[in-house]
Amino acid sequence: MLRILIVCTGNICRSPLAAALLSSRVDERRVSIESAGTRALVGRPMTDETATIARELGVAERLVDSHRARQLDEDALRGADLVLALSREHRRSVVELSPSHVRSSFTLREFARLSADASDDELAEIAAGPRAARRARRIVTWLGERRTPDRLPRKASDDDVPDPYGGDRGTYDRSTAAIVPAVDAAARLFRAGTRWT
Repeated sequence: MLRILIVCTGNICRSPLAAALLSSRVDERRVSIESAGTRALVGRPMTDETATIARELGVAERLVDSHRARQLDEDALRGADLVLALSREHRRSVVELSPSHVRSSFTLREFARLSADASDDELAEIAAGPRAARRARRIVTWLGERRTPDRLPRKASDDDVPDPYGGDRGTYDRSTAAIVPAVDAAARLFRAGTRWT
């Protein structure tokens, strides 16, 4: 089974929404998706605004209700095949805590951006072979190799998702607008590369 960890700051807004959305878009029998925060509000549920948005986007009630914030630590990272951070700062925290994750950690938007020009056939060829989790890991490795200077975003901040915590619904909507297409791209990547449906 492929294990994905999604990371933000408090683990009550961005990362639980991204994790719940991605869980809704891939085969949960083949992938485990969790989230954590660099300064987590440990034990807290999603904010009311995040929970409302998740439901509006069709996330299963069990995924919304079961979330409790947890702290990013070595235990949370142990065994993670892929770490998706909601900002460059979060990715930096991951790599400082676990240098071995330098090649398998991306910002969520970076992960989506690096795969944008890959066709479904190309992804299937990259990931050819038995065992779905192994095929998915090949995709992670391939994307890491695509992280080259010529593929940098126009602005470094383009790889960040804005933090909506403490903001109004419009602030949450802007954050969600950055998360949803990136999650959709990540889901497409794994479905195409591993033939998950």
